[in-house]
Amino acid sequence: MPLVTNGFNFGPSRRDILIGGAAVTAMTALPSAGRRAWAADDYDLIVVGAGTAGLPAAIFAAQRGAKVLAIEKSHRLGGTLDRSGARMTAAGTKLQKSKGITDTPDMHYADVMRVCNNTAVPHLVRVAVDNAGWTMDWLMDKGFAVLPDHPAVTGSGHTPDSTPRYQWGKEAGVSVLKILEPEVNAALKSGNLKILFNTDAVELIMGKDGAVAGVVGADPEGKRTDYRARNVALATGGCLNNVKLHMELHNGVPPYQRIGYPTNTGGGLLLGEQAGGYIHGGDKYNCGFGQILTDFNFPSPAWGFADVAAERRVPWEIFVNVRGERFINEESTDIDGREKALGRQPGHRHWVIFNQAIRDKSPTLFPRMTPEAVEDAFNRQHYFTKAASLSELATKAGIDGAGLAKSAADYNKAQASGNDTLGRKHMPMPIGDTGPFYAVRLQGTTLLTYAGLAVDKDLRVMTKAGTSVPNLYAAGEVIGSASTVGNALVNGMAVMPAMTFGRLIGQKLIKVA
Repeated sequence: MPLVTNGFNFGPSRRDILIGGAAVTAMTALPSAGRRAWAADDYDLIVVGAGTAGLPAAIFAAQRGAKVLAIEKSHRLGGTLDRSGARMTAAGTKLQKSKGITDTPDMHYADVMRVCNNTAVPHLVRVAVDNAGWTMDWLMDKGFAVLPDHPAVTGSGHTPDSTPRYQWGKEAGVSVLKILEPEVNAALKSGNLKILFNTDAVELIMGKDGAVAGVVGADPEGKRTDYRARNVALATGGCLNNVKLHMELHNGVPPYQRIGYPTNTGGGLLLGEQAGGYIHGGDKYNCGFGQILTDFNFPSPAWGFADVAAERRVPWEIFVNVRGERFINEESTDIDGREKALGRQPGHRHWVIFNQAIRDKSPTLFPRMTPEAVEDAFNRQHYFTKAASLSELATKAGIDGAGLAKSAADYNKAQASGNDTLGRKHMPMPIGDTGPFYAVRLQGTTLLTYAGLAVDKDLRVMTKAGTSVPNLYAAGEVIGSASTVGNALVNGMAVMPAMTFGRLIGQKLIKVA
């Protein structure tokens, strides 16, 4: 059984599942799967996962008259939409045209590839941007309402687009779910869609020719049932709720922040791999610039927010790594550059260092906290440290003392001379020699699973040999967020591609009898 701590799934590992699954998969690849004629109770499409990508796949396939089965591991629809910001980008939309905004898929493509340093998968970015406008217009035609000042060029701490195309609803991901739910109900009423809740897709049924022929589902008691289909679409999300698998697929990096949906354990990734597909993209892992977490036992719940983005608040403090070294010009507004700099630091973490004089005179570092709450945090919260001297601060915070002393001394000299070796210009006060001194630890975190199944332009799961696995499609986070964001955090290129790819699978790509 997987190790579960505080509701978080720490296993099994990819190797465990693959070794255990190899024998079982061979058993399900019975000759009958390849020779039996299709029966009346077979499906045109089985969608594994009823979330951001899976629901559009099921809706649009059912609207075509396809017989669709959605297998959902949890007890409800929507997947991560309950916790997603659902911030989306799309070019050439009706909304843009109504506001006189000039935009095209080519412009969108250029922005995505610029921001991600040309590290996303070009053919998938192309499919996403070419079709996102239709998806956005469909959402708005169905009643989706964006915020009044949208679309915008940015708004979530990511590198701005070149033109306004970034938008989301008042209730974030729930706004999207409220549009999808009536469409699901209509498909259910038509008889073209059936949904199995609390059912885990544990295997793919394989024909002797290597084609996927269905899914083996397991109910909460472990009872298994075969469901045959002409097409299977994996839309299970990522693996942020499986620490072992996340670390294996991302070069040892754990999901630092506890944010993964309970069912995001990587099951779809492993199903695709067992069928002959391969997983890539974990090397493109990218972390945000820092979050205050609750404790040091990863994954940890988020605790609070410190405003260290220079485009919002020009810093008075210095930032150091565990060696006590400054590693970045703190006033840089290059968002991707900040994230990459933190990505090179041990443990993807850093500390904000300042003294009492800076704390008294600078704009608050904690805009969402009262002064009393900040003081209380320095007395009791793990990520906040207060000390009478820099050496004591280093010891308490877990920073190399000699390195911190040197960084502070060098910065004080730079502040006095106006010449900083890292190029910083805004240095209103030195760190100084008078305490108390303060350190706030920030942990780089991510909201996405970067690794995922390789798919071609028609969203078919690919083998390392470059061929597709017959009848097997994938969309959403199961294909890896790196597919559409590369090694960066790109405005709106997670939820919108997931919805668009799901729609395309159901609406156009699968064959319906």
